[in-house]
Amino acid sequence: MDLLIVEDEAVLAKALVRGLTEAGHGCTLARNGRSGLDLAFTQKFDVLILDLLLPDIAGLEMLRSLRAAGIRTPVLVLTALGSVEDRVTGLNAGADDYLVKPFAFPELTARLTALSRRAAARPAMTLTAGPLRLDLTTRKVTRAGHEVDLSPTEFSVLELMMRHAGQVVTRKMLSRHLWDDDWDGVTNVIDVHINRLRSKIDRDYDERLIHTVRGRGYVLRTS
Repeated sequence: MDLLIVEDEAVLAKALVRGLTEAGHGCTLARNGRSGLDLAFTQKFDVLILDLLLPDIAGLEMLRSLRAAGIRTPVLVLTALGSVEDRVTGLNAGADDYLVKPFAFPELTARLTALSRRAAARPAMTLTAGPLRLDLTTRKVTRAGHEVDLSPTEFSVLELMMRHAGQVVTRKMLSRHLWDDDWDGVTNVIDVHINRLRSKIDRDYDERLIHTVRGRGYVLRTS
């Protein structure tokens, strides 16, 4: 699993990274809520381990921001706040599980495995590609956490490109996806939609995500 650990207590953070790495997991550590939020918005993780008592941005505020943005990464709250009211508040804010410090490491790893397994069993309703996130339920698109307003056709074009991120999406594929048709006469219409989508997705950013592959189609490429 690829794990994001948001924990400001240095000794515990080091122990978590060491133990979980030895258990075969990839670990990214954030020492405050702000950096944790930035990482959760811009990278894909299997599970997020979140302390509630964080500097800059509190854990509950971070959790609510993630859920409001449509990010459905499973979150395990790992905190010293252990009252029933604390647990209920955390779960209502969008946590998937809640574990109180001090804890047994085997229980932590078992809960992480269970969260990852449940997430894998759910149909993917959120697509991610680099800084882009597309929520199929709310039909909301964000880049680096900032919402992008797309028309229904632009949304459908981006959905196909994100499902094939890094691969060339041909005009024929787009035509069939949009209209169940591969008639060459719609090519210029597709070009118009791509150009509009590119202006909205890449506008105001140095990194361009949508690229034209001459004679073949288009590719969504992230670094």
